[in-house]
Amino acid sequence: MTPFWSAWIMFLIVLNLGITLFLFLWGPRVKIPVLPDGTTGHVWAHGVLREGMHKLPLWWLLFSGAMFAVGFVYLYLYPGFGASKGVLGWTSHQQLADDTAANAAKLDSLLASLAGAPVESIARNAEATRIGQRLFIDNCAACHGREGHGNALLGAPNLVDGDWLYGGDGATILASIEDGRGGTMPPFGGSLDKAAIENVANYVLSLSGADHSPAKAKLGAPQFAVCAACHGPTGSGNPALGAPNLTDTIWLYGGDLATIEQTIRDGRHGVMPAWRSRLSDTDVRLVAAWVYAQSHADATH
Repeated sequence: MTPFWSAWIMFLIVLNLGITLFLFLWGPRVKIPVLPDGTTGHVWAHGVLREGMHKLPLWWLLFSGAMFAVGFVYLYLYPGFGASKGVLGWTSHQQLADDTAANAAKLDSLLASLAGAPVESIARNAEATRIGQRLFIDNCAACHGREGHGNALLGAPNLVDGDWLYGGDGATILASIEDGRGGTMPPFGGSLDKAAIENVANYVLSLSGADHSPAKAKLGAPQFAVCAACHGPTGSGNPALGAPNLTDTIWLYGGDLATIEQTIRDGRHGVMPAWRSRLSDTDVRLVAAWVYAQSHADATH
């Protein structure tokens, strides 16, 4: 803080405390003229209401005096009076540094034991998964939600339902977080007309037993052959490509007819960013362990 701003802050403190202290000391002693009946003569409502005059209660005077004393003691002990550091030498920066160091000391032993450990073993450590959950909320919840339930509007998958695009083992989850993923569903609006897209969409719905038009699904079956290159002949998906399983009832963007038609017509492009440069190796393992634990409850309890 420069000398000018220090002096300016000191001036404002002295001015405000001085004025309020003067009023506090002068107020109880000032003599205000009153009428014989104890009122000031001010009336309202045609004389129905009259202004009286009473001394300030003792409790108010004592409490206010104590607050002045607390204020002076605070400015003596702590920084606040311009550039003065106070006799205790306390600073918020040092407090943060001390608290951070104390927290790091508590975590060091735990984090050291987790370095390089398999995600599956970390997932069985309750303290580690609590830390992983906090890291997940801070870094991943914007897309996947606070509880990891996903967001169909973003195409962010549900991470707690046991269904995986690329695989749900610890090593695969770790790779997804560290290096990210990029999934692309090409658009077929240029090669299929509206009727053909509707037929294929009905065939896709038939794979999971959802409501559909059997007649249109039958017409769409031959055209699904182009989709089988990624999703497989039976539509069961391909984790190597991140192609979702179309035979279950779990949908990345939505499983109604209109949404499936939109997906076929316009395609989809989902991106999971890489976190290797932002999170440490241990932090990534903690996040992966929490995610693993949510979808593998039987294996972690």
